[in-house]
Amino acid sequence: MYGLIALGFVLIYKATEMVNFAQGDVMMLGAYIGLTLVNSFELPYLWAVPATAFLMILLGAILERVFFRPMIGEPHFAVLMLTIGLGFVLRAFAGAIWGSEPQAVVTPYSGMVLRLGELVIGYENLVIILGTAVLCLSLWLFFRFSRYGMAMQAASQNQLAAFYVGIPVKRIYSLVWGLAAAIAGIAGILMAPISLVYPMIGFIGIKAFAAAIVGGFGSLPGALVGGLLIGVCEQFAGYYLPAGFSETSAYLILLLVLIVRPDGLFATMQKKKV
Repeated sequence: MYGLIALGFVLIYKATEMVNFAQGDVMMLGAYIGLTLVNSFELPYLWAVPATAFLMILLGAILERVFFRPMIGEPHFAVLMLTIGLGFVLRAFAGAIWGSEPQAVVTPYSGMVLRLGELVIGYENLVIILGTAVLCLSLWLFFRFSRYGMAMQAASQNQLAAFYVGIPVKRIYSLVWGLAAAIAGIAGILMAPISLVYPMIGFIGIKAFAAAIVGGFGSLPGALVGGLLIGVCEQFAGYYLPAGFSETSAYLILLLVLIVRPDGLFATMQKKKV
């Protein structure tokens, strides 16, 4: 889950050189949209996932057009403050619409487990693993073979050169924000069955941001590896170390990586081509 949310951070940064600190709150909004589709509209869970992704693409494009496109060329600090403020607005909006009480998403496989000898894995966790794998494969195929995927890579390398060769950079920006919002929304609806949905759940984006830095900010594979590293270490810290280390392990790993390798584990993958 950390890796999926970190992918959104990296996508936006690679294409626009903006850091969206509201990415975790966008994930929270996606979880609420998925919850509404399943619980209120009684849409089957497997259909609710692509429906949530589609609605989040529209939301991401709207956010980019209304809030972030006018900020092109402004100082990075101003954009940073805008994303932080947007996070407050999204949390307040979610609280006003859905309330502040935690809510659960019920799936056809809720409570079911897979037993392989002494290994016991919940179906909810298996769906998260499989969903993440499918999403990562889809993203790789998108960037490798689709025209828009290659255009996004070109815009991330050199926006002016991309514009000169006919790439619609503004449209690509909207697509990037929509794709990042869709990824966050899928992460939210996948996480909803194993974690109650409430407005403050978006703070998980802070750990996802740490995962993006650990992997190398600007590297898509690094975002996933950083998310897996932090997630696994967090689980082992909660089991073997005293109480409190589980919540702080992500930031301890972040500090260690910044000291040893400030550019992240996959720093070489974010160098621009000439």
